[in-house]
Amino acid sequence: MRPLLLRYSLSCCVTSFGSFSASRNKLVTQSVAHLYYLRKTMHYQTEERGHPNSPDYRIYFKTSEGKYISPFHDIPLIVETEQDNDVPAKKPKKNEVEVLFNMVVEVPRWSNAKMEIATKELLNPIKQDVKKGKLRYVANIFPHKGYIWNYGALPQTWEDPNHTDKETTCCGDNDPIDVCDIGTQVCFPGQVIQVKVLGILAMIDEGEMDWKVIAINAKDPDAKNLNNIEDVFKSRPGHLEATVDWFRKYKVPDGKPENQFGFNGQFKDKAFAVEIIKSTHEHWRALVQKQINISVCNIQIYNCRSFSCMLYLVTLQAPAFGSAHPVSPDSK
Repeated sequence: MRPLLLRYSLSCCVTSFGSFSASRNKLVTQSVAHLYYLRKTMHYQTEERGHPNSPDYRIYFKTSEGKYISPFHDIPLIVETEQDNDVPAKKPKKNEVEVLFNMVVEVPRWSNAKMEIATKELLNPIKQDVKKGKLRYVANIFPHKGYIWNYGALPQTWEDPNHTDKETTCCGDNDPIDVCDIGTQVCFPGQVIQVKVLGILAMIDEGEMDWKVIAINAKDPDAKNLNNIEDVFKSRPGHLEATVDWFRKYKVPDGKPENQFGFNGQFKDKAFAVEIIKSTHEHWRALVQKQINISVCNIQIYNCRSFSCMLYLVTLQAPAFGSAHPVSPDSK
């Protein structure tokens, strides 16, 4: 659950750009000393700023050409058809089609730091959540260590807090829709992977609808054998039961009550999951069209030189990437 998203119009961005202009020369000079830590992730790069395990740590996203983008707004929801040498790929037959979705990994499997897309910040970098001035870590829920899957979000989706789900009568949690990748690879924060959707769990977090999509990395060796939620029950006994148990109890060590679920905690199938994803994508469309409060300027909408320069200066103001801070023993 995050605070209400804020509206940033183009005019406010231009105003912000004006405030940067006075110190532009100084910032550009300082930029020479900045060390950028870049990692290629499919067609995207990530740039780390600040110190891991500290409130100033951020992971910014770029295209392969080095243009800053928002992982919330600018990475497409559905994986685009790949091309070789600018020649469109052959159109597959209908019975061969498997729609793949882009997933932005926020938290790697077995880790504890609660990393998330910062919906209130310009460019929506990934940061560690903070509560009451302290960095948030999830407790180890016996017998598990940290998150039990690669955890992240589907871009260009939004669970609208003004929309009431007709099945659960709960409103959205104001976030992109969450995804659990049950593949075998341990990913890293900021990695963008392509996933097959298998099903969905209707978690209710403090009265808010917080869907959990179950998916698998399309490059996982098991991906070809897992096509629906029933396949997971058959081939990985106990995995989905552990998922429900984890989501039910993970906030209890923080003094919160157990989370509740719609549909008696039963997973819904792939077709149901895809319909929920489509719905949250439509809510996102309404968000960026300014029918509701918008979180940040969409790079695809405000694609102008001055705006791009302003975004560049925003990242220059962030601290240079440095060594990780130690993690307190009670946070592991």
